[in-house]
Amino acid sequence: MNDFTALSYIISHIFLILFIYLFIIHRYSGIITGVICLVLFIFLSALDFIKLILFPDSDLCYVLVTISQILATQATPFLISGKKNSQILFVGLSASSYVIVGAISAAILKIYTGSTLLALAGSSLIHFVVLVLLFIMIREFCLESQKEDSKKSWWELCLIPVFFYCSFSFIAFFPNTLYDNPDNIPGILFIIITMFVSYTVVIRYLGSESRRLDAYWKSMIQESYIKGLENRYYFVEQAEQNLKILHHDIRHYTQIIDSLLEQKKYEEIREINGHISHIAEENRMKKYCNNLIVNTILSNMMAKASSLDIRVDLDARIPKEIPVNDYELTLVVANLFENAIRCVRDLVKEKRYIEIKIHCLKDHLLIQTKNEYEGELLLDSVTGLPKSRQSGNHGLGMQSILAFSEKTGGTIGCYPENGVFRIMMFARF
Repeated sequence: MNDFTALSYIISHIFLILFIYLFIIHRYSGIITGVICLVLFIFLSALDFIKLILFPDSDLCYVLVTISQILATQATPFLISGKKNSQILFVGLSASSYVIVGAISAAILKIYTGSTLLALAGSSLIHFVVLVLLFIMIREFCLESQKEDSKKSWWELCLIPVFFYCSFSFIAFFPNTLYDNPDNIPGILFIIITMFVSYTVVIRYLGSESRRLDAYWKSMIQESYIKGLENRYYFVEQAEQNLKILHHDIRHYTQIIDSLLEQKKYEEIREINGHISHIAEENRMKKYCNNLIVNTILSNMMAKASSLDIRVDLDARIPKEIPVNDYELTLVVANLFENAIRCVRDLVKEKRYIEIKIHCLKDHLLIQTKNEYEGELLLDSVTGLPKSRQSGNHGLGMQSILAFSEKTGGTIGCYPENGVFRIMMFARF
């Protein structure tokens, strides 16, 4: 019987390796990743030989070897992906939970048919069907979540495969097996069904939540973009009206200047020229950068800061064509700018001051905001970034900023010191 169990485990290991290979974004080339998976397969099979063939009656050996297999299995996804986050752990734990279904099916088929060949063939088929279904249902979502890597915590979700795996192990394999207690088969089948239903519900919820957040931020960008265009339209109208007045009055200024020239009153003429230049400068459309979308949002945020009597020192070097998505960069700029405004708007006038630097060039991106603050900041112990006092987690704006930083391969940090808060994001392309 131990020989049959060892063979069924080998089949399970094959599909476990396939699951990890297919559902993880590879850090290395396909060949190197394949070699890592092969080493894991050999290691797991060797440990199965030890606990099932060499020491089949040792409970201590069974426990120690199984723990070693679990640690090796869960470490491999981190090695393949190069990331150390809860999304990767969730994929590794899910692989173990789903693969154990095939191992259980082999034992059930062996009990009811008595045929080793039919049991192994049926188990392989079930493994294959489960892998195909998961490939169709959740692979795209798993890969997208690894790409986004928005620091959203999946640690709670990791408990789902952990508890299912433990339930399967204690009911079907240890300390008593299904061969010893075949009456447990209906119960284990219902647990398997529950697992599939649970995963389906959770994955669909996460997918819908991700789509909802994407739609929310797209709506926020469009709303801010429209407001920026409305502000620009208003400024253009005002500028046109003022320039029409200036054009109408220019002949009067000319007559005055001619009269002053005859009187040789040059100082007064300089004052009139300065007045005309001042009016023209006031009605000149301000251009903060060459990128239309970012410039529109900057115009909107500058107008908002001005309405709150907040002084802004803005240094924006953003060309028309940039190496990142225009809308994503715009969203980050808008979030950081608005966070700074929210931080200083209730301070005394002398402290309502913001410094913002945005350099997005072909080889690097640098965004930095600096402003004063009062009160105590709530910082996340993992990311070191501000958290919302209402939820105790990062707000949606900060989550978006973190996701953008990770997507561009950048770093982000905040540095509160002596009542001054500075946040900086840097990425090299």
